[in-house]
Amino acid sequence: MEVSIMQFPDKVYDVLKWIALIVLPAFGAFYATVGAAWGLPYVEPIKTTVLALGVFIGACIGVSTHNYNKGQ
Repeated sequence: MEVSIMQFPDKVYDVLKWIALIVLPAFGAFYATVGAAWGLPYVEPIKTTVLALGVFIGACIGVSTHNYNKGQ
């Protein structure tokens, strides 16, 4: 069976999905809220970077899912 580019193994897919859907949005919201309340540095750039990383990982797992389904 030929392995397509951007097709993650099941365990990697599960971990990346958990990070993209749960961890990064939760951390971004937490840092934005707590950082503003406590005057932490670089709140907006960190929040934007974390959330953009979540979107990027989500797009990668979406491509992986598409490639997986295409091969079925």
